[in-house]
Amino acid sequence: MSAHAATLGDGHAAPAEPHVSAYHKSLLRSPVFLGMVIFLGSEIMLFGSFFTAFFYIRFTHHPWPPPGIDVPAAPTSINTAILITSSFTMHWALISASRGKRFGLVFGLFLTLALGLTFLSLQIHEYVNLNFTPSTDAFGSGFFALTGLHGFHVFLGCTLLTIAFVRSCRGHYSPDDHLGLEVTGLYWHFVDVVWILLYTVVYLL
Repeated sequence: MSAHAATLGDGHAAPAEPHVSAYHKSLLRSPVFLGMVIFLGSEIMLFGSFFTAFFYIRFTHHPWPPPGIDVPAAPTSINTAILITSSFTMHWALISASRGKRFGLVFGLFLTLALGLTFLSLQIHEYVNLNFTPSTDAFGSGFFALTGLHGFHVFLGCTLLTIAFVRSCRGHYSPDDHLGLEVTGLYWHFVDVVWILLYTVVYLL
């Protein structure tokens, strides 16, 4: 140990210095993890362009939304709660993996995947029951473009979760080796954050 961690003159041990685990240090240097961070940066720009177009349409068309358009904000709040909950179950799976707790890892991934698929199912149900389509007006085009883009990302996230779930069932992850799970978790949290912003802008405002 360093001199800072040596025993003090009065016989008491000095407090341990805060540190980052070796695993997380290697994670931050991983090209795979860095690649996901760069990819999410490009996704932020993609969603940013869609939000910009939506705001442009919104502030150049009055009234907003157009008469006869029924935006299902209240029912979609259930879907929002589902997706937010999935972030907590994903975090549970990650913490369980880092502590070598296989049950929490497997069950956390299972719940996250189930919640993600439930979100997609409810979104499809919402599409079927809307009283407008992408060709109805500018609002319809913007609404389906944004929610559809996000839904596609949720589908990709569910695909990653399925792979992670199968691997966890086969015992492929350990406390010192679960990079694939970390990358999947990062992507899933990103999808959740984007939805919170989307729900606020499109459904509530």
